[in-house]
Amino acid sequence: MPTATKGIRVRMRARPIDEPHRVSSQLELLFDLTFVVAVAAVTTQLAHSIADGHGLTGLLPFLQVFFAVWWAWMNFTWFASSYDTDDVAYRLLTMVQMAGVLVLAAGVPAAAGHADYRAVTLGYFIMRVGLVSQWLRAAVEDPAGRRTALRYATGITLVQAGWILRLVLSATGTLPSSAQLPFFIGLDVLELMVPRWAERITATSWHPHHIAERYGLFTIILLGESLLPVSDGVAGALETAEINGRLVVSALSGLVLLFAIWWLYFLVPAGAGLGERRHRSYRWGYGHYGIFAALAALGAGLKIAVEQTGHELNASPLAICYAVAIPAAVFLTSLWLVHAPIVAEPVVKPAAVLGGTGVILVVPLAAPRIGVATVVAAIAAVNVLITAITIATRKR
Repeated sequence: MPTATKGIRVRMRARPIDEPHRVSSQLELLFDLTFVVAVAAVTTQLAHSIADGHGLTGLLPFLQVFFAVWWAWMNFTWFASSYDTDDVAYRLLTMVQMAGVLVLAAGVPAAAGHADYRAVTLGYFIMRVGLVSQWLRAAVEDPAGRRTALRYATGITLVQAGWILRLVLSATGTLPSSAQLPFFIGLDVLELMVPRWAERITATSWHPHHIAERYGLFTIILLGESLLPVSDGVAGALETAEINGRLVVSALSGLVLLFAIWWLYFLVPAGAGLGERRHRSYRWGYGHYGIFAALAALGAGLKIAVEQTGHELNASPLAICYAVAIPAAVFLTSLWLVHAPIVAEPVVKPAAVLGGTGVILVVPLAAPRIGVATVVAAIAAVNVLITAITIATRKR
C-alpha cells in the first residue's frame, strides 16, 4: 500500500461497501497507536486501585474514562470506513483527533485518583472537534449523504456541549455528587443514540470486512496491553523476590489465558456476517464495549496477580482473583452476545459460555486455600477447555 496521500485534495464521497481488498490504512494504524497510550493509562490506574485494595472504587472511573476512549475510537473507525479520502485535510483532521487522545490519556491519573475530569474532557473535546469537522466536510462534498452527515455533526456537537456543561456544573459545585453519575449515564445514552438518529434517513456506506478488521486490530492492541502488565508484574515481583513457582505459574497462566481468548475471538471472521446482516451492526459494534473493557481490565488483574507473588499487597487473594475472573467471564459472555446476531449459528455454544463463566466465577472462592496462582491457572484452563471444545464441535 502506498504511503503517499492520494492527493492534496480529494473530493469526499461515500466509499463502496463492496470495495475489493479493503484493509486498514497506515493512518488508521498510526491512529490506533495513540489509543495504546490511553488504554495503558487507564489500565495502570485500575491496577493501582486493585493493588491498594480499592478495586471496586477504581472500577467506576475506569469504566467512565474507557467509555470516552472506546467511543472516540469507534466513531472515527466507522467514519473512516465510509469517507476515508486520505488527502491532506483528512490526515490533518485525523492528527487533531490523535492529539485529543494524548491529552485525554494525560488526564487519566487525575480522573481516577481525584475525580478531576478536566483534562479528560478537554482531550475528548479536541477529538470531537476533529470528527465534527470531518462530518461537516462530508456534508459539503457528498450531497447524497448530506443530511446524515449534518445530523452526525449536530448530534455530536450537542452532546459535547452536555459534557462541557457537566464539567462546569461539577467544578462550580452546582451539580451535587449524587447527580454526577446519572448525568454521566444520560450523556452516554445520548452518545449512543446519535448514530441511530443520524442514519435513520440514509445509512452510511461502511465496509463490513474493513470494520471487522479494524475491531480485530483493536482487540489485538488490547491483548498486547494485557501482556505488558503481566511483564510489569513479573518485573515488580522480581524486585523483592527470586523466581519462584507461584511467579512462573501466574505469568505462564496469564499468557495461556490471553492466547485462548485471542483464539476464541478470531475463530470466525465477522466480515461476512456483518455484510449479510448490516441491520445488526449496532448490537455488534456497541457490544464490543464489553469485550474491549474486559480485556483492558483483565490486563490490570493479571498484573496484580503476578506482582503479588513477590511481595504483599493490600488487596486480599479473593479480590485479586476476582480482578482476573470477572473480566474473563465478561469477555466470554460479551463475545457470545455480539457474534450470535450476525452468524447463522454461534460458534461458541451457549452451554460452554454458561458453564465456563460459572466455573470461572466460583473458582476464586478457593483462593484463600489454594492461592492466587492456582486460581489463575484454573481460569486459564477453563478458557483453554472452552476453546478446545469449540474447535472440536465447530462445523466446517
